[in-house]
Amino acid sequence: MFDDLRPHLVELRKRLGISVAAVIVMFFVAFNFHEPIMTWMTAPLNDALAEVAKVAPNAAHGMVTTTQVGGTFFVAMKVAFYAAILGALPIILSQIWLFVAPGLYANEKKMLYPFIFGGTTMFLIGALFAYYVVTPFGFSFMIAFGAFEFVPLINIEDYVDFFSKIMLGFGLAFELPIICYFLALLGLIDDRMMIGFFRYAIVLIFIVAAILTPPDVLTQILMAIPLTLLYGASILVVRAVNPAPKEEPYIGEDEEETID
Repeated sequence: MFDDLRPHLVELRKRLGISVAAVIVMFFVAFNFHEPIMTWMTAPLNDALAEVAKVAPNAAHGMVTTTQVGGTFFVAMKVAFYAAILGALPIILSQIWLFVAPGLYANEKKMLYPFIFGGTTMFLIGALFAYYVVTPFGFSFMIAFGAFEFVPLINIEDYVDFFSKIMLGFGLAFELPIICYFLALLGLIDDRMMIGFFRYAIVLIFIVAAILTPPDVLTQILMAIPLTLLYGASILVVRAVNPAPKEEPYIGEDEEETID
């Protein structure tokens, strides 16, 4: 049995090695640009602090701080690492596809580039949705809550982890139509199955939203709503790729005798 698995394990190690190497290369590239990347990441937070400061006196003294001697350096490394994953995403997706490609038919193997392009595009759309829609509302709400009693001093280390989790969570969530498309292409799901699973999907969507987002209700709802819409869009995608066979009308015995 192990001999049968050995070629697959060797192939998996090869694909993981290429993916890790791509992340490492992108890390050194991103580290050289960590300052503009950090400015981009902290822009929603600074905007939220400025907006809340207009109505909450204590928030006017709010600022982004660090509590560690080497905090800024380690934050720069984290920022470069997260940026490296995003930059290496097309290569990572290609390695995933190349790992499963040997088990596909010839026409299915041709979907490599659509898989890479679609997966990368939907991840970016999800991340940008989080950046321009979710974070402005979420940060303003969370900073404003209690800003009249407390001065918001935001720890940059915590913020980077918080921000990256939101970006990663929404990026992964928006991969749903791509995943459903390729599952339908392989004949594993059809539109009838997805429609029948809808009520359970809603529960799973809120569970996934709770796992992928920080522990606040507002952010979870802001993820659950587009995920529900994406599930509906995925049904249409699956219907176009692998529609369920139409059920033939039932003909009873009386009707069969009439036909005879």
